[in-house]
Amino acid sequence: MASSARAFGAVIYRVSLSHGLSSLRSPLTLEKVGFLGAKLPSVPSNAGHYTQNVRKIWSSRPVCMGRRSCKIAGRKESQNLKKMKRNSKVGKEIAAAIQKGGPNPNSNILLAAALQKARDLEVPKEIVERNIKKASEKGQEAFIEKFYEVYGFGGVGMVVEVLTDKVTRSVASVRGVAKDCGAKLADPGSILFKFRRARVVNIKANAANKDQLLTIALDSGAEDVIEPAEYEDDSEEDRSDRYYKIVTSSENYSVIISKLQEGVAFEPDNGFELLPLNPIEVDDEAVELNKDLMSKLLELDDVDAVYSDQK
Repeated sequence: MASSARAFGAVIYRVSLSHGLSSLRSPLTLEKVGFLGAKLPSVPSNAGHYTQNVRKIWSSRPVCMGRRSCKIAGRKESQNLKKMKRNSKVGKEIAAAIQKGGPNPNSNILLAAALQKARDLEVPKEIVERNIKKASEKGQEAFIEKFYEVYGFGGVGMVVEVLTDKVTRSVASVRGVAKDCGAKLADPGSILFKFRRARVVNIKANAANKDQLLTIALDSGAEDVIEPAEYEDDSEEDRSDRYYKIVTSSENYSVIISKLQEGVAFEPDNGFELLPLNPIEVDDEAVELNKDLMSKLLELDDVDAVYSDQK
C-alpha cells in the first residue's frame, strides 16, 4: 500500500513539474517575469497591445534594428570603406593607363588624367606608386572592367562594378560571397537593364537647398536632380549623411562644376555611376540582409562599387 502511494506521488510530482515548465514557456509567465528574467510591473488583463509586444520579442529574435538604426550603425565604417574603394579604383586606373600608353604622362593622356584625378581626390602617394610599379612588372595582365549582377533580397537587384586583372578570380569571389549570404549570381543582362549609366555630381543634403540646386541644374543643362530619401524619424545626423545627385552628360559636367564652385560644396569626382530606373522599397529585414551582402561584396579587392535599386 505504501509502495502504491509512493508511485502515485511520483506521478503527481512529474505532472506538476511538467505543468510548471509549460507555464514558464507561456506568454503569460513571460509577461510576469519579463525578457531575460527582468521583473516587470503587473499588467492589466485588457492591455492587449503590451502583451502583443512582449510575445513578439519572445517568439523571434530581431533580425535588424529598424531602418533608421541600420543606417546609423556603421556609418563611419561605411564612409571609410567608400573612400578606400575610391582610392583603390583610381590606383587601378593609373595601372591600366600605363599598360595602354606607357609610363610617361607627357605622352600618355589617360595616365595624365588619372594622376590628376589622384591629386584631386588626395589619393595616398603609396597607392599611386604601388600601382605604377605593378603596371611595369613583366607578365602583368591588363585590367578589364566587368559588371556582375546579383539577386538581392526583397526583389532588389545589385550590380557589382569590377576593374580586375584576373576575371576568373573576380567572378569566383563575387559568386562565393553571394552564395554565403544566401543570394545568387544572375545571368548577364538580368539586372543591368534596370539601371542607367550617368555622370553624377554628389552634394551633401545639408550643403544646399533643393531650389538652389534646381536653379543650377536648369542653368547648366543638367538632366535631373535626384533628392535624397527621407524618413519621419530622421535625425540631423541622418540628413547630413545624405546626398543630392545632379545627373548630367559629360559635355555639361564642367559647366555644372563651375557653377557649384561659386558657393556650393560638392563631393570630389567619382566619375560615372549606375542609377536605378525604378527604385523599390523593401521591409527592414530585407534592408539588413542587403546591407550585409553589399558590405561583404565591397570587402573584395577587385570590387570598386556596388549599386542596387533599393530605395
